[in-house]
Amino acid sequence: MVLGYFSWATAFSLLASTAGAAIVKGQTVAVGSNTYYVPPNIVTTLSLSGKWSGQEDGLVPLTVFRSDARNLSIAAVKDLVDIYERTDDVFSTGFLENVYFTYNGSHKNPVLDVSLPSLWPTRFFGHAAPYNPQTSVNSTSDIPPGPYFLDPVTGNIYEAYLLYSDVMGSFTQGLIATGNNTYDVLPASLQGYDSLTIGVPSRLYYTKTPEKPLAGVRLGVKDIYDIRGVKTGCGNRAYYDLYPVSNTTGPAIQSLIDAGAVVVGKMKTSQFANGETATADWVDYHSPFNARGDGYQDPSSSSSGPGSGIGAYPWLDLAVGSDTGGSIRNPSQVNGCFGNRPSFDLVSLDNVMPMSPLLDTAGFLTRDAKLWKTASEVLYAPSGLKSYTKYPKSIKTIDFPTEPSTEANKILLSFLHKLSRFLGNATVSPLDYDRLWEQTKPSTVSSDTTLTSLLNLTYAILITKQQFPLLGAKLYEDHAAANDGRRPFIDPVPLSRWNWGLGYADEQLEAEINNKETFKSWWNSTVQVFDEETCADSLVLYVGTAATPTYRNVYREKPTGYGANANVNSIPGIPLGFSVSRISNMAGVPDMVVPVGQARYNSTITMREEYLPVAVDIIAPHGCDLMVFNLVNELVEKGIVKEPVAGSTMYGDETIY
Repeated sequence: MVLGYFSWATAFSLLASTAGAAIVKGQTVAVGSNTYYVPPNIVTTLSLSGKWSGQEDGLVPLTVFRSDARNLSIAAVKDLVDIYERTDDVFSTGFLENVYFTYNGSHKNPVLDVSLPSLWPTRFFGHAAPYNPQTSVNSTSDIPPGPYFLDPVTGNIYEAYLLYSDVMGSFTQGLIATGNNTYDVLPASLQGYDSLTIGVPSRLYYTKTPEKPLAGVRLGVKDIYDIRGVKTGCGNRAYYDLYPVSNTTGPAIQSLIDAGAVVVGKMKTSQFANGETATADWVDYHSPFNARGDGYQDPSSSSSGPGSGIGAYPWLDLAVGSDTGGSIRNPSQVNGCFGNRPSFDLVSLDNVMPMSPLLDTAGFLTRDAKLWKTASEVLYAPSGLKSYTKYPKSIKTIDFPTEPSTEANKILLSFLHKLSRFLGNATVSPLDYDRLWEQTKPSTVSSDTTLTSLLNLTYAILITKQQFPLLGAKLYEDHAAANDGRRPFIDPVPLSRWNWGLGYADEQLEAEINNKETFKSWWNSTVQVFDEETCADSLVLYVGTAATPTYRNVYREKPTGYGANANVNSIPGIPLGFSVSRISNMAGVPDMVVPVGQARYNSTITMREEYLPVAVDIIAPHGCDLMVFNLVNELVEKGIVKEPVAGSTMYGDETIY
């Protein structure tokens, strides 16, 4: 086979302190039709005595096999190759050009089939003791199985990172770990693509353990979280250029890394995590694409990159987002994946860009329900969440369909029926929270106070009156100091919101905090209450999305009016009012997105029928997160919920990116 090499132009950086010196930062290598990044870190070194039959200048592909079989036969090795091909996208048969066997069993005299070298056109065939006590090939350390690159001159072995093109524009940077809990921008790119390159390591390198439950999980991180060694951009070019690389990784992301997760890149956010509509509102950067349906649907925001990437890329396992007003839930719904806004205040948000410290939360987007639960157990471990395996016998629905009048409605009603039966024929009843408020509102509010009037300003005041002094004012000051008094560019949505918030006195913030607490107390004592056995007396369900298209190739209405007379549906708009998606924000309770199907629509892009996701949100009381995770996993096991795959449709026969 031919092993190709690419330019080292991106693999060197000059040492600032030593003129003419350079640091090798890796190289890109081709094996067959795939391109790999080879980091400079040496995994181990083989001592190659005797003549190297494949002696050449450069790296050669190598497969390391590990087995506990007493008799390693041709059939057993073929089975290993089959497993490698099915479970690892980085591995290919091109790596079988050179092979190396290690034994991890307990038998004193394991045997290698003498005809194994004839299995492939192998130039180098090595094996470590005790397979052959007389072997002249020895490793300085244990080598995990999988594909590697070997320097036949030095015996050095290097990891292989398969390179993918970020064709959906989900990422801001590909990242690579450089040691000492530090990361760097991936110094590699694919030829012939007009998008960023992301590198992923072999899944075979990692073994999950109780201490490392996320070992090998490929993780994308929303670009509002600091990661040591790289910049945080928050969706704003001026912010990215102004501030240096982060010198620490925040505790939320560090906990995932400590559990074995592999950070592969930073992912796009709408600017400063404000809600922005694709194309129309995104100025500094282009909004990521949504793979579902015709490929030209809004990915929603603000965790746009995480939603886009999880919906599109089978090689990405998990993404960390943030949810202040729906920024995880909305992208999860329309990109067809699981997503959660957790109970408030479960994890530290140090070294994370703030929007409203009273509303900000960290959560996940993923296609894998079991991984969703495992990652959440890691992230929220400091909170001491209790796990429940018994579930409520009551379901309350908000704005659920009553008739199967559309394909999406049929899916929603079918899921509701199956869920009720699974819960032991749980009662199902509609919840009119506006009416319930009128009947049970606290005596501390006036009789004419509706929920909408109580909370009309609350969300908008909290995010504007808190984000501007915590972030915007400092950015203005720092940018002016560095740029002769000039202000930075701010996208229309965050700019209009900040300016709107400045029009209110600081006392309004305190008033809205009180309104939030009033609602929180009412909801948690009247609508949904804690239960010792099931954590919740009921589950509250609402429709996350009913396969309704939201195209990205449209303009917004021209802004009209001003102040109280402003048309808030135009851009730039202020997020006034109260709706079902604000319940979890105001009450501090978890809200979990569960994809339950897909429904057809007539695309104005492709001029044919396509499919978009159908999703249900589940609300539970504060601290009941693990109960819902357990429930969803059981629903997956029973086939009531089907895990989605990546691509244009959620369940196969789709375009894969």
